[in-house]
Amino acid sequence: MTGGVLPAFAPIWALTGLGYLLGRFRVLGEGAEAALTKYVFVVAMPAVLFTTMQDTPLTALLNPGVVAFLLGTVVVGAIGFALGKWVFRRKLSEWAVSGMASCYANAGNLGIPVLLQLFGDSAFIIVVILLQTLVLMPALLALLETDSREPGRSRWRTLLMLPVRTPVIAASLTGILFRASGLHLPQLVAQPLHLIASAGVGTALLVLGMSLTSGGSREPVGTRRAEMATVVGLKLVAQPAITLGIGLLLGLPHPVLMIVTVCAGLPTAQNIFIATSQYALDSRFVRDCVLVSTLVSMGSLSLVSWLVGEFL
Repeated sequence: MTGGVLPAFAPIWALTGLGYLLGRFRVLGEGAEAALTKYVFVVAMPAVLFTTMQDTPLTALLNPGVVAFLLGTVVVGAIGFALGKWVFRRKLSEWAVSGMASCYANAGNLGIPVLLQLFGDSAFIIVVILLQTLVLMPALLALLETDSREPGRSRWRTLLMLPVRTPVIAASLTGILFRASGLHLPQLVAQPLHLIASAGVGTALLVLGMSLTSGGSREPVGTRRAEMATVVGLKLVAQPAITLGIGLLLGLPHPVLMIVTVCAGLPTAQNIFIATSQYALDSRFVRDCVLVSTLVSMGSLSLVSWLVGEFL
């Protein structure tokens, strides 16, 4: 390992803090948070996902750690779904969000610097991004669309129309098609698209910070805290532990085992916050899960990497 994880968090807190100041002093005016949220979901995130899918060979999924990471993610997500539905008594869209917040890792803007700091190699993050983009995000959006569909609209029709109605999925599928076919956008289109994509993560963090000025959750404090603690515990403790166990059962080489376990221990991604905001859910709960898991992970990631390196 080449170093600690703390330097990787500096840009996240800086942009979140800037977003808070922008929201606190109304620098961008009323309605800025809602407008930027829509911009990130409709424009920036699709640009990020299209360029990622187009630039990434699907052969990256042949990495030996894929099965361990995917199974760990599915198991923890299922636990999060079950707890949200039957313990915290949430409706479909809410337990879907709780489940995804329990297992959707902040791979894009935190995973890369963390792996570089710890191992000097961030190649596995591409695998994580692919899995989350191709499996988790479509699953979340399908559940949210199903729960928010118009009365009388068929569930199957809603799901079939998902790529058309949801720019995030449409952009991902288009990027895959471009990659598979060998097509390339003309530079006149590709360059501005990459510029939009490069600012997407930063804008999402600004929105996250701005949301801190919008007040607390509508739920009773005790209920929300218990649920948030559950989500954060699943994300930072259960997911790396379960992924580690699966990796050991599969006999993964030690270097791969360490990287997969650390990736599983990354905090909740702000993508979940953006999705809940777009669907007019109580995004403040997810916001708090993102912030608390990110804060706690500054210590937990160091602990996970040390334990795996020291005792396995």
